Amino acid sequence: MAPKATKAEKKIAYDQKLCQLLDEYTQVLVAAADNVGSNQLQNIRKGLRGDSVVLMGKNTMMKRTIRVHAENSGNDTILNLIPLLVGNVGLIFTKGDLKEVSEEVAKYKVGAPARVGLVAPVDVVVPPGNTGLDPSQTSFFQVLNIPTKINKGTVEIITPVELIKKGEKVGSSEAALLAKLGIRPFSYGLVVVSAYDNGSVFSPEVLDLTEDDLIEKFAMGVSMVTSLSLAISYPTLAAAPHMFTNAYKNVLAIAVETEYSFPLADKVKEYLEDPSKFAMAAAPAAASGAAPAAAKEEEQKKEEPAEESDEDLGFSLFD
Repeated sequence: MAPKATKAEKKIAYDQKLCQLLDEYTQVLVAAADNVGSNQLQNIRKGLRGDSVVLMGKNTMMKRTIRVHAENSGNDTILNLIPLLVGNVGLIFTKGDLKEVSEEVAKYKVGAPARVGLVAPVDVVVPPGNTGLDPSQTSFFQVLNIPTKINKGTVEIITPVELIKKGEKVGSSEAALLAKLGIRPFSYGLVVVSAYDNGSVFSPEVLDLTEDDLIEKFAMGVSMVTSLSLAISYPTLAAAPHMFTNAYKNVLAIAVETEYSFPLADKVKEYLEDPSKFAMAAAPAAASGAAPAAAKEEEQKKEEPAEESDEDLGFSLFD
């Protein structure tokens, strides 16, 4: 039987493992592990096996190892992990897609009962309906001001009741009632709180952004730059087309009001002097637009099967 490792040896082994992971991986998810059991954590490790490694440990030990390793390796970017090590958190080192790993971690949530003293992560609502409890159990409902009635020898809740609000502590009466009703209102698992990628740290919400979201935000930024450039008359690539258009409108307005002219202005002046010419110029454009529609309608008529007459059938219905 191998001798049991001492506390000092365990610390050295942990330090070596963390240093190895810091050298091997450039992407890390920081996940909160409140109320996560050992069996649940083992299932998460199995689910991520292949391209990800979950490492738990004391924050002080992880911070010390990261500082020492940054000095020895000269990789100062890993120091950005230190401010993220707050509370009961673990590190998920991965070579895969951060979004996919985050979604995989979220699958391993386990329902849990409401224990006395726990802070509710969500609102707890007791639904209406038959509870299956005998009338002697009505004292629980009366204490919590839950309207009930006796139906066929059992207690029935009349209306839905918000038993516990998010952020409130679970009391003994609430916990006892939920246990009697068989309700497990909470679910716990690793919750990704931060993401680290090659020295950059960002919120996990960034992982949910799609290409359409990025294009929309980029277009909004270009629109704001254009508006600002036009307002302060500062030329930029985004505002240049609008500036040229506005300048052309100003020159054209001056040419119309004065004797000054240029080829394009001559055509506008001609239309202003004789509006019928503009109507004549617009007519061919409208006709060219109607031609494809007429051709399409004609094609549809050709594709429709011709109706057979009684003569084609070889007899008359009135014979």
